Amino acid sequence: MKIWKLSLYITKLVYDITAKKEFTDYFLKDQMRRAVVSISSNIVEGTEKSNNNELIRYLKIAKGSAGELRNQTIYC
Repeated sequence: MKIWKLSLYITKLVYDITAKKEFTDYFLKDQMRRAVVSISSNIVEGTEKSNNNELIRYLKIAKGSAGELRNQTIYC
């Protein structure tokens, strides 16, 4: 799935950025990492479900996590 691969790429970027010494807000670092991992995890979980309604539900959750991450980047 193309979107899943993109979410893995973004996960690596977030981990790389938050691993830098200048990034000292540990609470924000943890929240950003949780949100970005949630994106790819929910995409995978939704695709493993047996019906489209469940897939859509999990994709909406992933979208919410992406919005959360987008908001958190404002503070960086």
